[in-house]
Amino acid sequence: MASIRKQESGTWRVQVRRKGRTVSETFVRYDDAKKWGVDAERQIDRGETPTLSKVGKLQTFGDLIDLHIADMTEVGKPPGRSKDATLAMLKRRLGSRNMVELDRERLLSFGRERAAEGAGPMTLSIDIGMIKLILSHAAAVHGLPVRVEPVDLARIALKRLGLVGKGKERDRRPTDEEIEKLCAHFDGNPRQIIPMSRIIKFAVATAMRQEEICRVTWSDLNTRTKMLTIRDRKDPREKRGNDQRIPLLSVSGFDALALIEEQRAIRGNEDDRIFPYAHKSAGTAFTRACQDLKIEDLHFHDLRHEGTSRLFEAGFEIQQVALVTGHKDWKMLRRYTHLRPEALHAIAERKTAA
Repeated sequence: MASIRKQESGTWRVQVRRKGRTVSETFVRYDDAKKWGVDAERQIDRGETPTLSKVGKLQTFGDLIDLHIADMTEVGKPPGRSKDATLAMLKRRLGSRNMVELDRERLLSFGRERAAEGAGPMTLSIDIGMIKLILSHAAAVHGLPVRVEPVDLARIALKRLGLVGKGKERDRRPTDEEIEKLCAHFDGNPRQIIPMSRIIKFAVATAMRQEEICRVTWSDLNTRTKMLTIRDRKDPREKRGNDQRIPLLSVSGFDALALIEEQRAIRGNEDDRIFPYAHKSAGTAFTRACQDLKIEDLHFHDLRHEGTSRLFEAGFEIQQVALVTGHKDWKMLRRYTHLRPEALHAIAERKTAA
């Protein structure tokens, strides 16, 4: 029998000792305390973990999303930008659903709806994986009686239907002509505030991401050693504190350090950032320029791809290229390696000369 005692504060403290286990909770109302005590005893008898009162009030999938975010934030691992966007979408689409409503049929319908809206196999795979993560977290961390089996069944069905799968590896590289046209387009526009021509060349020279370029600072630049430190570099395993020093090379057709000095001559050190511009604005300007120039299917991120490939074409080994790009998994780095056949001539000449 659960023990219920009134505290000096006026609240009711209920304690359950059963089968060697002891659990307790505090309630404002006596009836709530009594009900929880009975439920806790039954759960222990069934070999389950008694549900805490605050968790027991969670009813919808949206509640579980909020619980997951709060727990991860508490341990210093709040969702990053991409994960946060996925969680927000799931909360809009499925947040009002009761946990028992997330069965195979409901998840299958969700997947079909997302695919019809244009979500690709990889995107949908991430969505389904996130749903499973939320449910697994609630079950493992809080002992909530939620089931993840329907998610696994829905994934199998969506995979059979071709809606879930691996993303197609992108191998789009800009041609020299396309880069020249883009740079000329920006240089010829007197209203263009962001030095997009210089940023494009810098992206190819360093294989840096758009956001990283607009975040690096003068204080993290060492002109003597030609090294630049990128703070909190993106990594799937470590979201914070992943700092990396990269060499500023001139093997890609563009000199990274010279481009920085050009930027210094124009902007000075008035802002600690070397390229003090909004990275989203830079991306928008790049996309608009591609549309104006009729350059099809080219993204700013393809410049990182181009820079990586040029490092290989310059004769660097995969472990050396990783020191520039920041890839810790060399398998991931290989997908960025799309060498042009003509580049083998230059590599062969260097090997022969050596």
